[in-house]
Amino acid sequence: MIVKFSTSIGQLTMHGDAAVALLKGMGHSGTVPGAILAADLPAALAQLQRMLETSGDLTGAPLPPPPQSEEEEREREPVITLKTRAVPLLDMLRTAIARKSDLMWERG
Repeated sequence: MIVKFSTSIGQLTMHGDAAVALLKGMGHSGTVPGAILAADLPAALAQLQRMLETSGDLTGAPLPPPPQSEEEEREREPVITLKTRAVPLLDMLRTAIARKSDLMWERG
């Protein structure tokens, strides 16, 4: 599943597992579609930031098995943490707060 976040300023597309984990981090149930009103976004942003600070290096997806050889290690795709995946959404939330815009999301 792909989730498309949108505000009056722009849109952001994200893989479903990471998107749902971040929605839950904002205090939402994680259901898609959904929305958070502009007045509630500062609290959602603060809650998400707290979750990301305490979560360590969560990826939002199951970790792959450890490599069995040096060749497998070289070919392996890098693990992208939930903190890294959250950066565009954090920017979108800050912009939406500054411009008093609601945040909505739906299947993409």
